[in-house]
Amino acid sequence: MKRLLVYLFLSALLINAGFAQSGHSKKQFNLDKSGLAIEGYDPVAYFNSGKAMEGKKQWTAVEDGASYRFTSSANRELFKANPAKYQPQYGGWCAYAMGENGEQVSIDPETFKIMNGQLYLFYNRFFNNTLKDWNKSEQSLKKKADQNWSKFN
Repeated sequence: MKRLLVYLFLSALLINAGFAQSGHSKKQFNLDKSGLAIEGYDPVAYFNSGKAMEGKKQWTAVEDGASYRFTSSANRELFKANPAKYQPQYGGWCAYAMGENGEQVSIDPETFKIMNGQLYLFYNRFFNNTLKDWNKSEQSLKKKADQNWSKFN
């Protein structure tokens, strides 16, 4: 009986530690309530096809408390081999907003830019495409975004 109680206690601790880690990620990363990143878009497809493509639930991987979906098992395996290569910058928040004022602003997963081998996502709604503004002052905004993002880590 003691072993069972010890087992249950340790299991509860591990489960709580997992939730605590996910809670931290949800604050830091742009995830939906279920922990899905990039609104279900395949992070590898941005690099391989140059397009934003919705992933499928059957090909999912979890990294740092975030769930990523992929268009194929091959893309999922590429991601699992090197997640940092494919994860969006600034936790998947709008790169322009991070640079302009250090805010975590939602994105349109179809508005993106690959720069120096890194994925940047942008807000694009209500006639406000922040990628256009980013392109006008990219170097200074990137520098500010890097500084602002360090406050979230």
